[in-house]
Amino acid sequence: MILQLITSFIASTAFGIIFNAPRKSLLKCGFTGMVGWVLYVWLVHNQVDSVLATLVAAFVVAIFSQIFAKVYKTPIIIFSVSGIIPLVPGGLAYDAMRNFVENDYNSAIQYAAKAFMISGAIAIGLVFSEVINQMIRKFR
Repeated sequence: MILQLITSFIASTAFGIIFNAPRKSLLKCGFTGMVGWVLYVWLVHNQVDSVLATLVAAFVVAIFSQIFAKVYKTPIIIFSVSGIIPLVPGGLAYDAMRNFVENDYNSAIQYAAKAFMISGAIAIGLVFSEVINQMIRKFR
């Protein structure tokens, strides 16, 4: 678990560097990605479906992004984009393409469908968090 903490932190921070995030926000980008990934791994370890786990983790990443953006007066996108990087289903997309090339269409479609569902879960988690944030602001 420690290795996954470190790896997700480094991946999110490195993407923040690539994304040209301000230097003072890189640690927060890494922390956001680490929290999202640890939550995802914990949920999957506790028999939660990976799509639902991704949805919850993306929602939490968006919440942390909103908090950091407000506290440090930085755009939300800096934290949310870096934070979701560990959740992106790149391995599944690769497996889908590899199986298409190998003419194993049944496996390819299964991998592609799972990758699309996880990608959709990331988008829904981010949007749902923003909707709740707007509702809270409106009621205040």
